[in-house]
Amino acid sequence: MIRILHTADLHLDSPLKSLALRDPYMRDSVQTATRTALVRLVDTALSENVAALLIAGDLFDGAARSAKTAAFLVTQFDRLAAADIPVFYIKGNHDAENPITGEAALPANVHIFDGRGGKTQLPNTDIWIHGVSFRDRHAPDSLLDKFSAPVADAINIGMLHTSLAGAAGHDTYAPCTVADLQKMGFDYWALGHIHKRRVYCDAPWIVMPGIPQGRDIGEAGPQSATMLEIVDGAITLREIPTAAVIFHTAEIDVTTLTGDDQLRGAIRTALRDNTTPDSTRILRLRLTGQSDRYWQILRDQSLWEETIRTLAHETGQIWIDKVRFDLSPPATATHSATDELAEIMQAMRGEPGIAARLTDLLETTLSELPAQARAALVPTPDALATLTQELTGQGTAQMIALMKGASE
Repeated sequence: MIRILHTADLHLDSPLKSLALRDPYMRDSVQTATRTALVRLVDTALSENVAALLIAGDLFDGAARSAKTAAFLVTQFDRLAAADIPVFYIKGNHDAENPITGEAALPANVHIFDGRGGKTQLPNTDIWIHGVSFRDRHAPDSLLDKFSAPVADAINIGMLHTSLAGAAGHDTYAPCTVADLQKMGFDYWALGHIHKRRVYCDAPWIVMPGIPQGRDIGEAGPQSATMLEIVDGAITLREIPTAAVIFHTAEIDVTTLTGDDQLRGAIRTALRDNTTPDSTRILRLRLTGQSDRYWQILRDQSLWEETIRTLAHETGQIWIDKVRFDLSPPATATHSATDELAEIMQAMRGEPGIAARLTDLLETTLSELPAQARAALVPTPDALATLTQELTGQGTAQMIALMKGASE
């Protein structure tokens, strides 16, 4: 059996984005998460005695690189070199932004395909690795014409960084279709660029391994690399877990919970169910359901947020990114004075003069922020009105909760 490990999109030293990073303990454990993912890849390559490591683009995260990044990378590649394991690497769109301190600084076991394309034989095998790197930051056209024909009577593996026919959240790079790849006559396509793992086809194998370390809640779930196992010319695959930090979402339905003890118990259960060995979890927790205690929970929202963070901290593995209270109030037959006041407050939010005044106040506040932060919050004029309604809605709900929570 010959084993080959396929990965892509390490985005080495890319910062993880999460509100959990406000916690100093969390910062210390995740700042090097992308490096830990690479260490795990190298550990796997060594323990399973792979014949090669394939990196299908975006090893780096744009131009933000340092001597420490280069030194770390060389150290890991040296570990592979000591075991006679070659690394085959193609540059993706992020790699093409700015070269590392010098390609010559990488160990001799690292083969970097250039923008002209090429192929090389895996030593002591009938396996050929083909690859094409990005020359520039953008690759609006297909790169398939840069691949040479597959070598006859051999296993041919193509390495390509591509958005294929397009994917949500990813710009178009080196576009092509699955049918285009099938026509090339290769046995395995080691792809990169799209951060979600997917096996598009098994005849030939066309595989996007996904990102080995998620960087925010949009890249939630366990991440992995792909191990090829080749026996008598037949290829089978298995996933190799790689992520040191896993982003995840969970929900707690509070509908049937009648007291604080029950709610705390449900929180502990949710946290326990989301604990995994050998990884840290950054959890976004959502409370849902219709509860008779709706107003008390909303009134004590800050207390419950702190309780959830404390219980998560006690696990030693889970950190809270955000807590959302998406609860519904109970249906009540009586109509109290507090209900009437709540209706008035809600109606006032929609009154044009008050809405305009609130928008002006928010705009003045936002003007104190840096331009980049301001643009992220309100990218369009319509977004300002939407944010105003969202914030006033939250404020109104909090005021009503203070009144109703006390009365109930």
